[in-house]
Amino acid sequence: MRVRFPGPASPELEAVIVNTGGGVAGGDRHELAFMAGAGARLLVTSAAAEKVYRSCGPDATIAVRLDVGARGSLAWLPQETILFDRAQVARAIDIDVAADARLLVAEAVVFGRSGMGEAVERGRFVDRWRVRRAGRLVFADTLRLDGPIAAKLRHPAVAGGAIAMATILALPGDEATVAPVRSLADDFHGEVGISAWNGFAVVRLCAEDGTRLRHDLVSVLTVLRGGPLPRLWLN
Repeated sequence: MRVRFPGPASPELEAVIVNTGGGVAGGDRHELAFMAGAGARLLVTSAAAEKVYRSCGPDATIAVRLDVGARGSLAWLPQETILFDRAQVARAIDIDVAADARLLVAEAVVFGRSGMGEAVERGRFVDRWRVRRAGRLVFADTLRLDGPIAAKLRHPAVAGGAIAMATILALPGDEATVAPVRSLADDFHGEVGISAWNGFAVVRLCAEDGTRLRHDLVSVLTVLRGGPLPRLWLN
Protein backbone atom coordinates (compact mmCIF):
# COMPACT_ATOMS: atom_id res chain seq x y z
CA MET A 1 0.00 0.00 0.00
CA ARG A 2 1.12 3.53 -0.75
CA VAL A 3 -0.31 6.96 -0.06
CA ARG A 4 0.18 9.80 -2.52
CA PHE A 5 -0.60 13.50 -2.19
CA PRO A 6 -1.28 14.63 -5.78
CA GLY A 7 -3.10 17.91 -5.31
CA PRO A 8 -1.73 21.45 -5.03
CA ALA A 9 -1.30 23.07 -1.65
CA SER A 10 -4.70 23.88 -0.15
CA PRO A 11 -6.42 24.16 3.24
CA GLU A 12 -7.56 20.52 2.86
CA LEU A 13 -4.89 17.88 2.33
CA GLU A 14 -5.88 15.17 -0.17
CA ALA A 15 -4.43 11.68 0.34
CA VAL A 16 -4.82 8.94 -2.27
CA ILE A 17 -4.47 5.29 -1.29
CA VAL A 18 -2.82 3.09 -3.92
CA ASN A 19 -2.97 -0.70 -3.60
CA THR A 20 0.17 -1.68 -5.49
CA GLY A 21 -0.85 -5.35 -5.25
CA GLY A 22 -3.77 -4.74 -7.60
CA GLY A 23 -6.46 -6.08 -5.31
CA VAL A 24 -7.30 -8.08 -2.20
CA ALA A 25 -7.04 -11.87 -2.01
CA GLY A 26 -8.15 -14.42 0.56
CA GLY A 27 -5.91 -14.33 3.62
CA ASP A 28 -4.71 -10.78 3.01
CA ARG A 29 -4.70 -8.47 6.05
CA HIS A 30 -4.91 -4.74 5.48
CA GLU A 31 -4.69 -2.18 8.29
CA LEU A 32 -5.17 1.51 7.47
CA ALA A 33 -5.06 4.38 9.95
CA PHE A 34 -5.50 8.10 9.29
CA MET A 35 -5.62 11.00 11.71
CA ALA A 36 -6.66 14.61 11.22
CA GLY A 37 -5.11 16.56 14.06
CA ALA A 38 -6.55 19.57 15.85
CA GLY A 39 -7.81 22.09 13.32
CA ALA A 40 -6.57 20.02 10.35
CA ARG A 41 -8.59 19.11 7.25
CA LEU A 42 -7.98 15.79 5.52
CA LEU A 43 -9.64 14.05 2.57
CA VAL A 44 -8.77 10.40 1.90
CA THR A 45 -9.73 8.63 -1.31
CA SER A 46 -8.41 5.75 -3.43
CA ALA A 47 -6.79 5.67 -6.86
CA ALA A 48 -9.35 3.16 -8.16
CA ALA A 49 -12.07 0.80 -7.09
CA GLU A 50 -10.77 -1.93 -4.77
CA LYS A 51 -11.21 -5.48 -6.07
CA VAL A 52 -11.68 -8.43 -3.71
CA TYR A 53 -10.94 -11.68 -5.53
CA ARG A 54 -12.17 -15.23 -5.02
CA SER A 55 -10.80 -16.90 -1.92
CA CYS A 56 -9.61 -20.48 -1.72
CA GLY A 57 -10.50 -20.62 1.98
CA PRO A 58 -9.52 -17.82 4.37
CA ASP A 59 -11.15 -14.41 4.68
CA ALA A 60 -9.40 -11.22 3.71
CA THR A 61 -9.53 -8.71 6.55
CA ILE A 62 -9.54 -4.92 6.26
CA ALA A 63 -9.26 -2.77 9.38
CA VAL A 64 -9.74 0.99 9.05
CA ARG A 65 -9.02 3.38 11.91
CA LEU A 66 -9.92 7.08 11.65
CA ASP A 67 -9.31 9.77 14.29
CA VAL A 68 -10.32 13.43 14.11
CA GLY A 69 -9.03 15.97 16.62
CA ALA A 70 -10.66 19.11 17.99
CA ARG A 71 -12.06 21.36 15.25
CA GLY A 72 -10.65 18.93 12.69
CA SER A 73 -12.32 17.61 9.56
CA LEU A 74 -11.93 14.25 7.84
CA ALA A 75 -13.61 13.00 4.67
CA TRP A 76 -13.16 9.26 4.04
CA LEU A 77 -14.20 8.77 0.40
CA PRO A 78 -12.61 5.67 -1.13
CA GLN A 79 -13.98 4.49 -4.43
CA GLU A 80 -16.15 1.38 -4.59
CA THR A 81 -15.19 -2.07 -3.34
CA ILE A 82 -15.95 -4.69 -6.02
CA LEU A 83 -16.46 -8.27 -4.88
CA PHE A 84 -15.84 -11.20 -7.21
CA ASP A 85 -17.71 -14.49 -6.96
CA ARG A 86 -16.73 -16.49 -3.84
CA ALA A 87 -14.83 -13.56 -2.37
CA GLN A 88 -14.59 -13.59 1.41
CA VAL A 89 -13.86 -10.35 3.26
CA ALA A 90 -14.43 -8.96 6.74
CA ARG A 91 -14.04 -5.20 7.16
CA ALA A 92 -14.04 -3.19 10.38
CA ILE A 93 -14.22 0.61 10.46
CA ASP A 94 -13.52 2.25 13.83
CA ILE A 95 -13.78 6.03 14.11
CA ASP A 96 -13.13 8.43 16.99
CA VAL A 97 -13.99 12.10 16.58
CA ALA A 98 -13.75 15.05 18.95
CA ALA A 99 -16.95 16.73 20.08
CA ASP A 100 -16.48 19.66 17.70
CA ALA A 101 -14.94 17.74 14.77
CA ARG A 102 -16.49 17.13 11.35
CA LEU A 103 -16.70 13.75 9.62
CA LEU A 104 -17.92 12.49 6.25
CA VAL A 105 -17.62 8.76 5.51
CA ALA A 106 -18.76 6.93 2.38
CA GLU A 107 -18.31 3.24 1.62
CA ALA A 108 -19.78 1.52 -1.44
CA VAL A 109 -19.75 -2.15 -2.43
CA VAL A 110 -20.65 -3.75 -5.76
CA PHE A 111 -21.32 -7.48 -5.96
CA GLY A 112 -19.84 -8.39 -9.33
CA ARG A 113 -19.19 -6.37 -12.48
CA SER A 114 -22.51 -6.79 -14.26
CA GLY A 115 -21.22 -4.92 -17.32
CA MET A 116 -18.73 -7.75 -17.83
CA GLY A 117 -21.27 -10.50 -17.23
CA GLU A 118 -19.98 -11.27 -13.74
CA ALA A 119 -22.15 -12.12 -10.76
CA VAL A 120 -21.49 -13.00 -7.13
CA GLU A 121 -23.40 -16.21 -6.44
CA ARG A 122 -21.68 -17.14 -3.20
CA GLY A 123 -19.20 -15.61 -0.79
CA ARG A 124 -18.96 -13.74 2.49
CA PHE A 125 -19.03 -10.03 3.22
CA VAL A 126 -19.01 -8.65 6.76
CA ASP A 127 -18.93 -4.87 7.27
CA ARG A 128 -18.75 -3.50 10.83
CA TRP A 129 -18.86 0.23 11.68
CA ARG A 130 -18.34 1.82 15.10
CA VAL A 131 -18.27 5.62 15.50
CA ARG A 132 -17.46 7.34 18.80
CA ARG A 133 -17.85 11.05 19.48
CA ALA A 134 -15.93 12.44 22.46
CA GLY A 135 -15.42 8.84 23.55
CA ARG A 136 -19.13 7.93 23.44
CA LEU A 137 -20.48 5.35 21.00
CA VAL A 138 -22.98 7.14 18.74
CA PHE A 139 -23.27 4.82 15.72
CA ALA A 140 -22.95 1.04 15.42
CA ASP A 141 -23.80 -0.85 12.26
CA THR A 142 -22.98 -4.35 11.00
CA LEU A 143 -23.86 -5.98 7.69
CA ARG A 144 -23.32 -9.69 7.15
CA LEU A 145 -23.98 -11.56 3.90
CA ASP A 146 -22.77 -15.15 3.95
CA GLY A 147 -23.27 -18.14 1.66
CA PRO A 148 -25.74 -17.70 -1.24
CA ILE A 149 -25.27 -13.93 -1.58
CA ALA A 150 -27.11 -13.59 -4.91
CA ALA A 151 -30.22 -15.30 -3.53
CA LYS A 152 -30.15 -13.12 -0.42
CA LEU A 153 -29.77 -9.91 -2.43
CA ARG A 154 -32.85 -10.84 -4.45
CA HIS A 155 -34.98 -10.93 -1.30
CA PRO A 156 -37.24 -7.83 -1.05
CA ALA A 157 -36.21 -7.29 2.58
CA VAL A 158 -32.51 -7.21 1.65
CA ALA A 159 -31.87 -5.51 -1.70
CA GLY A 160 -34.75 -6.45 -4.00
CA GLY A 161 -32.34 -7.70 -6.65
CA ALA A 162 -29.92 -4.78 -6.48
CA ILE A 163 -26.21 -5.60 -6.51
CA ALA A 164 -24.69 -2.24 -5.54
CA MET A 165 -25.09 -0.46 -2.22
CA ALA A 166 -23.48 2.26 -0.13
CA THR A 167 -23.65 3.99 3.23
CA ILE A 168 -22.77 7.64 3.83
CA LEU A 169 -22.45 9.13 7.32
CA ALA A 170 -22.12 12.85 8.05
CA LEU A 171 -21.33 14.25 11.49
CA PRO A 172 -22.57 16.67 12.63
CA GLY A 173 -25.82 16.27 10.74
CA ASP A 174 -29.46 17.22 11.16
CA GLU A 175 -32.60 17.82 9.10
CA ALA A 176 -31.06 20.93 7.59
CA THR A 177 -28.11 18.80 6.44
CA VAL A 178 -30.25 16.25 4.61
CA ALA A 179 -32.89 18.60 3.19
CA PRO A 180 -30.77 19.37 0.06
CA VAL A 181 -30.20 15.63 -0.41
CA ARG A 182 -33.94 14.96 -0.29
CA SER A 183 -34.43 17.61 -2.95
CA LEU A 184 -32.49 15.37 -5.38
CA ALA A 185 -35.03 12.54 -5.11
CA ASP A 186 -36.39 12.89 -8.65
CA ASP A 187 -32.88 12.51 -10.12
CA PHE A 188 -31.79 9.37 -8.27
CA HIS A 189 -31.18 6.27 -10.41
CA GLY A 190 -31.58 3.86 -7.50
CA GLU A 191 -33.25 3.67 -4.11
CA VAL A 192 -32.02 6.15 -1.49
CA GLY A 193 -32.97 6.34 2.19
CA ILE A 194 -32.13 9.51 4.15
CA SER A 195 -32.21 9.95 7.94
CA ALA A 196 -30.92 12.34 10.59
CA TRP A 197 -30.95 11.73 14.34
CA ASN A 198 -28.79 12.11 17.44
CA GLY A 199 -26.63 14.75 15.79
CA PHE A 200 -25.60 12.91 12.62
CA ALA A 201 -27.03 12.02 9.21
CA VAL A 202 -27.01 8.71 7.34
CA VAL A 203 -27.80 8.07 3.67
CA ARG A 204 -28.28 4.52 2.39
CA LEU A 205 -28.11 3.80 -1.33
CA CYS A 206 -29.09 0.72 -3.31
CA ALA A 207 -28.95 0.32 -7.10
CA GLU A 208 -29.21 -2.24 -9.88
CA ASP A 209 -25.56 -1.82 -10.85
CA GLY A 210 -22.42 0.11 -10.10
CA THR A 211 -23.03 2.79 -12.73
CA ARG A 212 -26.37 3.80 -11.21
CA LEU A 213 -24.88 3.70 -7.73
CA ARG A 214 -21.98 5.93 -8.77
CA HIS A 215 -24.40 8.51 -10.19
CA ASP A 216 -26.30 8.73 -6.92
CA LEU A 217 -23.14 8.68 -4.79
CA VAL A 218 -21.65 11.61 -6.67
CA SER A 219 -24.90 13.58 -6.37
CA VAL A 220 -25.25 13.01 -2.62
CA LEU A 221 -21.58 13.54 -1.74
CA THR A 222 -21.36 16.75 -3.76
CA VAL A 223 -24.23 18.17 -1.72
CA LEU A 224 -22.93 16.96 1.64
CA ARG A 225 -19.38 18.20 0.98
CA GLY A 226 -20.58 21.54 -0.28
CA GLY A 227 -17.78 21.43 -2.82
CA PRO A 228 -16.09 19.30 -5.47
CA LEU A 229 -15.26 15.63 -5.06
CA PRO A 230 -11.74 14.28 -5.56
CA ARG A 231 -10.73 14.47 -9.23
CA LEU A 232 -10.22 10.69 -9.33
CA TRP A 233 -13.94 10.25 -8.64
CA LEU A 234 -14.83 12.19 -11.76
CA ASN A 235 -12.43 10.63 -14.27
